[in-house]
Amino acid sequence: MKKIPLYSLMLLFLLLTTPGQAEVKLPAIVSSDMVLQRNTTVILWGWADAGKKITIKASWLNTPLQITTDKSGNWKTGIQTTNDKKPQTINITGDGSNILLENILFGEVWLCSGQSNMQQPLNGYTGQPVFGSLEAISSSKNPNLRLFTVDRIGSKTPLKDIEKYTGWQAASPETVKDFSAIAYFYGQRLQEILDVPVGMIHTSWGGSSVQAWLSKEAMENYQKVDLDGVDITKRTNHIPTALYNSMIHPLIPYTIKGALWYQGESNREEPENYKKLFPAMVKDWRTRWDLGDFPFYYVQIAPFIYDGNEVFSTAGNSAFIRETQLQCLDVIPNSGMAVSMDIGDDYCIHPPKKKEVADRLLYIALNKTYGFNTLDYAGPTFASFESQEGGLLLKFDNADTGLFAYEGLQGFEIAGKDKVFYPANATIVDRKNVLVKSDKVLNPAAVRYAWRNWITGTLYDTNLLPASSFRTDDWNDATKATE
Repeated sequence: MKKIPLYSLMLLFLLLTTPGQAEVKLPAIVSSDMVLQRNTTVILWGWADAGKKITIKASWLNTPLQITTDKSGNWKTGIQTTNDKKPQTINITGDGSNILLENILFGEVWLCSGQSNMQQPLNGYTGQPVFGSLEAISSSKNPNLRLFTVDRIGSKTPLKDIEKYTGWQAASPETVKDFSAIAYFYGQRLQEILDVPVGMIHTSWGGSSVQAWLSKEAMENYQKVDLDGVDITKRTNHIPTALYNSMIHPLIPYTIKGALWYQGESNREEPENYKKLFPAMVKDWRTRWDLGDFPFYYVQIAPFIYDGNEVFSTAGNSAFIRETQLQCLDVIPNSGMAVSMDIGDDYCIHPPKKKEVADRLLYIALNKTYGFNTLDYAGPTFASFESQEGGLLLKFDNADTGLFAYEGLQGFEIAGKDKVFYPANATIVDRKNVLVKSDKVLNPAAVRYAWRNWITGTLYDTNLLPASSFRTDDWNDATKATE
């Protein structure tokens, strides 16, 4: 009898005893413990061999779904969800596969992205706290609030799936401390107010530019993108398309209700470019998700000293990028902006009052998305001015209940046609307007408010929602009066 070589016996043993690899594969975001957007058609997708038949049985459906993969092995299907609050299951079977997804909830799903102020975890950065974190962490246990985090990694080309992540987890002291503070505070309050499950997907990278979050197709409307020869590991968060490819594209088409965004510091010296790229990014995401103009709510960057506070009429003054963000409200449909003029920190670019930021985003969502139509969500917005009593009388939108200042108005400046701005006295008139005057400017032509890198905002409506910095002029050659 001919002897069989030992290595051949070992190979035969492995072939007979090793189970076949599962034919059906799911993206990381589709798993047990996930939150599916409630009462709508959500998308499930994945991969298998070409031409394979896949069956999906959902605990809330009476009839299984039957799908056949395309010639590339891709499959995708819509599935109707309900408002049921009970945990659900999904069983996906195919040739050699039997995947059971458990403890699935129907609720509200929000995507949160941006740079370091969105990334900042609930337990803060080293030496940079989040106010109220211990109370929030200690009371965070909530099986109806689920968290998913995409880890920071870049790619030259769009990835099919997320390479590094922390999968769906229920909120608890162990899981929330390293999760985005703004995303947690927002989700926690939304879950409490609506009394439905909430899923928060966090995908952000500190120091990232908006260019990194656009797809190549969208970015090439503004500049050529050629990453051949680019070291993707160096300054990854500034490489055009690199974060879209790895941290957004693999999440599409997971059905979301809307998106929250906190970014702009890295683009502060190019406000005119940001005015084009930021709306383009929102349009790009909406087009690819194919959910229509889903809600997109963002944070205006907070005041910070940056390279100094004497900058007045150049792009080094972050008031210009704040102005751009304010103007984007008129360009981006179904958008809202949380103003943080009063809660910045002069020497810390990561202000500790993250709950206040999250609350302001929440008020926008409650009013514009969830039908709380009488809830105030926007602070005073400059509308027009007229000459009065040797000064300029400013009028505001979003000030139906009146204007307020804790200890008087500060941060106003006024100029004549010479475009030289002087510190001004500002007074609330008739509880709804602001009169700005200076004895140094006899024939005033323009007013600026909080037009500095660092300043603490003083103008609010009576619900204590702050006004953005603003200017009544469009001068690029204005100067500040010297003492």
